[in-house]
Amino acid sequence: MAAKANGEACGECSGRTYLIERRGELASARVCPCSENCPVCGGRGHILVEKEGTFSKKVGARTYEVLQPCMCTLRRKRVALYNDVQMPGVMAHASFDNYRPFNEAQDRGRGVAMHFAHQYVKAATNKGYVLSGPVGTGKTHLLAATLAHLVLEMGVRARYVEISLLYATIRRGFQDGKSGGEIIGPLSEVEVLAIDELGKGRGSPFEMETLDELIARRYNAGRTTLFATNYSLEPERKNARTTAPTGYRATDDARTAMKDAELLRERVGERIYSRLCEMCSFVELPRDTPDRRRTRQEMDAPPPMGGMRNPGR
Repeated sequence: MAAKANGEACGECSGRTYLIERRGELASARVCPCSENCPVCGGRGHILVEKEGTFSKKVGARTYEVLQPCMCTLRRKRVALYNDVQMPGVMAHASFDNYRPFNEAQDRGRGVAMHFAHQYVKAATNKGYVLSGPVGTGKTHLLAATLAHLVLEMGVRARYVEISLLYATIRRGFQDGKSGGEIIGPLSEVEVLAIDELGKGRGSPFEMETLDELIARRYNAGRTTLFATNYSLEPERKNARTTAPTGYRATDDARTAMKDAELLRERVGERIYSRLCEMCSFVELPRDTPDRRRTRQEMDAPPPMGGMRNPGR
């Protein structure tokens, strides 16, 4: 933790020693000015550390000095690692602290993500998680907060990908003579991968084969994968019939009801779904969970002409 001369934490980074900002389409990290000049190593990037070891029974334990990277060197490496994550710029300020749950399920989702991030063990087999819920309920926020902690606090190598954008990237790669495997390769090997919008797309053979290859390669290698999806994690469809709504928003509401009824297992297939059950913990947010973006927009909207907005509505 970085501190001012009076012992207080830096007001800009709150003692984290790094900052995450939006730069264009992506979130970008940098070392906070409070930590640019390292008082520990004096800018050399390494420090001498005393260690004790026994090299022979005759000599016994001896103390010796070794060079090891200073924390400032590790910090710069972690900042560089974060800038390889490809996190969307809109999520630059996402953290566990500023995630605001509307219901118990969202609070549980936050708890699952936090527990995963804080209990993660490097170079071990760690079970990931799948967050399911309607749009605007903070699923990507929790993915972003998780990856920020893993990369910047622990030095874990991670990547974020939105699945439909991955499909588009591979299609563009075909035009440049690249194979899908060349693009999937780095995503298969990274220590932690976050896949957003799982199940999105047309469900074409190309998309299903791409998704199956990516998840199969990570599954076989025992690597950790996190997911967010708008589709239900229910094992099977419920028998309740959905009555089509009427009125001005009938078309949109009917489409939403149809999407809500779709199951993730139907979108990705039994083979992938079965592997998800083994790779991850499941967290499903209720379909009536408020859209955070829409709620914020309604709260920020100006009052109607001719009078004040009714605060009780």
